[in-house]
Amino acid sequence: MKFAVKIQGVHYGWIIVATGMLVLFSCLGLARFAYAMLLPGMQAALGLPYERMGFIGTANFIGYLTAVLLAPTFISRFRPHPTIAAALLLIAFSLSGVSCSGSFYLIAFLYTLTGIGTGFANIPMMVLLTYWFRSEQRGKAAGIVIAGNGVGIIFAGFLIPLLNRIFGDNGWRLGWLAIGGIALVTAVCAMLLLRSHPSDLGLEPVGRPRPAPHDPMEPLYKPAAGSILVRLGILYLVFGVTFMIYGTFIVTTMVREYGFSEQQAGFYWSWVGFFSLFSGVGFGTLSDTIGRKRGLALVFAVQTTAYLLAGLKLGSVALMASIVLYGLAVFAIPTIMAAAVGDYVGISRAASAFTTITLFFAVGQAIGPGSAGLIAGATGSFTLTYLVASLLTAGAAVLALTLPSPSDTPS
Repeated sequence: MKFAVKIQGVHYGWIIVATGMLVLFSCLGLARFAYAMLLPGMQAALGLPYERMGFIGTANFIGYLTAVLLAPTFISRFRPHPTIAAALLLIAFSLSGVSCSGSFYLIAFLYTLTGIGTGFANIPMMVLLTYWFRSEQRGKAAGIVIAGNGVGIIFAGFLIPLLNRIFGDNGWRLGWLAIGGIALVTAVCAMLLLRSHPSDLGLEPVGRPRPAPHDPMEPLYKPAAGSILVRLGILYLVFGVTFMIYGTFIVTTMVREYGFSEQQAGFYWSWVGFFSLFSGVGFGTLSDTIGRKRGLALVFAVQTTAYLLAGLKLGSVALMASIVLYGLAVFAIPTIMAAAVGDYVGISRAASAFTTITLFFAVGQAIGPGSAGLIAGATGSFTLTYLVASLLTAGAAVLALTLPSPSDTPS
């Protein structure tokens, strides 16, 4: 299989990255974030109130949380890359079902299955990066993979309005069906191209070995690991709550509260996808240089500004600035987290550590959309939810600065 090891001198780790970008394009960029674009059409066609639309989003995150709890067992028993392929098949099946459904309860159930598939695709994919890349390249690699989310958002921002324009009230159904078909194709690519460990191809990870007296497969420190993971988990929880409030309802806010057409809202939502292409790569590479804690604090500061601009209702120009800032920062936290767990606990424990902090993230996602839907139902607006989100991220920025550097922690 020498041809699989190198393609014109390229380390196979970068083939893993390219395939991973496609995986996240399908399982997150489309299967999750397209919901914001499909929500207005679904709501109008099915006559669902804000609360129920919020709970459909929450059902997806409950499915994701379920996957987080089971992921370590599946990864160890079935290995990462077959798990990813099977998860994408589940997404394809469940979204095809959503496209044919008219019942709130059935859609919520099927979108829960989509959440399970998303978790089983996303978590093993990020774990693979800790195996294939050493610390000096890990942030960059994670950023490129996570850019798949942005590509998915851009794609959905143009595809969904086009389908709505051509098929009218059935546009949202064709949208879900198309996303399910893309997930099916991605499942095939993942099975053919992904490999669970560099040793499967007789390779070493990308990057120079860390010059250290300890075993590089072991964590840099041991006694403080639990404390650090809790702090990382709390930061990831805040991110989960806040970014999904904005990501789920900003299109609805533009349509219902600012009077934008679906085409206009879709165009501006595609901005999120465009600017997010630089989010993971930019902040991930920056965190390789300035450290994970400063990188996290900077990202949360940018998000705080984005949520304040949306919540203060200063007009369309401020809302556009909010969307740009949200896009620039939206996928930076997962990128830095994926790199940080390898730095703090070592490669041998990266899978369990990433699963642990992702549990916090999944809880945050489950809380966010449902709570925002309830508040919007009571107040008739999402203004208050955006302001609460800004307070949470401001606190997270401060908390991030309390993290130690891995080299400063006791061994």
